[in-house]
Amino acid sequence: MSESAEERAKKYLTLGHSEAENHAKTQQELFEKYVQDKSSVSRVISEFFKRNLIGFAWHYLRSRFGPRHPYQAYPRNGDNGVYRLQASVPDRTEITVALLSDWASDTAESDAVAHLTARYAPDYTIHLGDVYFVGTPKEIEQNFTAPYASWYYGASGSLVLSGNHEMYSNGNAFFQHLLPAMYAKEGKERKTQQAGFFCLENEYWRIIGIDTGYTSVSRPLLEIISPPDCHLRKEQVDWLRNVVKIGDPEDKRGIVFLSHHPYISAFREEYTRPGAQLQKLLGKSDRPVIWFWGHDHRLVIYKSGTNGKGPLAFGRCLGHGGLPVELQMPESKEDLEKIDFYDRRIRMELAGHQLGYNGFAMLRLNGDKLVAEYRDLEDTKVFEEEWVINKTNGQLAWKVIKSLPEMAVR
Repeated sequence: MSESAEERAKKYLTLGHSEAENHAKTQQELFEKYVQDKSSVSRVISEFFKRNLIGFAWHYLRSRFGPRHPYQAYPRNGDNGVYRLQASVPDRTEITVALLSDWASDTAESDAVAHLTARYAPDYTIHLGDVYFVGTPKEIEQNFTAPYASWYYGASGSLVLSGNHEMYSNGNAFFQHLLPAMYAKEGKERKTQQAGFFCLENEYWRIIGIDTGYTSVSRPLLEIISPPDCHLRKEQVDWLRNVVKIGDPEDKRGIVFLSHHPYISAFREEYTRPGAQLQKLLGKSDRPVIWFWGHDHRLVIYKSGTNGKGPLAFGRCLGHGGLPVELQMPESKEDLEKIDFYDRRIRMELAGHQLGYNGFAMLRLNGDKLVAEYRDLEDTKVFEEEWVINKTNGQLAWKVIKSLPEMAVR
């Protein structure tokens, strides 16, 4: 008998962030599938040790001490990773981009969010990272590439970033199975995604996906001595400087950064190194940026601000794509002060845990305007905001169009 939606969700309720625990969850799933497929379970105990414990030890040790997949960067196969934004409907000026993060969990909620995304038929769909539990080929198949998988592929493109969970398996399935399934169209030509970062652009906006996942995981002991800081590798920095040219003082288009790991967080670790690297590339300009990320399993609209040596950013956390959505308040007054709006509505209670609403963000680009709509899995518009880019100086005008009363934190 296949597991219920509630049983599936329970597996994620107290899921930790260590590699060991996530590998154990993957092995547990393999074992449960094995038992489910067998007509006789007389050898369940012996098979548990063979398939679960031994399998866990093998995959865990291989990921912790085995070689990491070679880093892929541009130029690669004639591709430079920069694609022109295009509507999938001829002569339509508006371009839509759906953003989902921490979605690839194969839960009833992730399916509901994906099916809702499909109803809106965005031109582009982008996953901001984390394939659960450890980004194995099977987990990528279940969420993205199998005929029954619910991921919606945008008509103009579908792209992905890596989170830390993909790197729990050394990134092998991410590079070998997931990237080859992703693409961006230029005219009628379909270009396969070649690296874990990219740029979509038009005359007014640049949407730049950066890779913080590859450097989010280190080796045992080294992680204690020098915790991973999610820095951008030299290949990515060179691409941003020489190909994307984000430091060009004459280019005043609006910049939207996408990453898996948070530049600002009121709940977990903040990763300031990528922000400092980006600000260095941007130069002395004081222009603000828009930045969407995941990692924290909740929907949070942060106040515009800086962190460390990074840029002034309108930070948005979209980690509520598929896993149980957390609702706790920040532990300190200082962290609470970072937040403008926070979706703390209770959708259900499961095993003593109050869980919130899963959802996604839809970006609507039309000329100098960028509107972000945040919808939950019941298709309620939770929050809507608008930015207007001033191409003479690179400044952003921002306003809230709609907010549910429950989004207020004060």
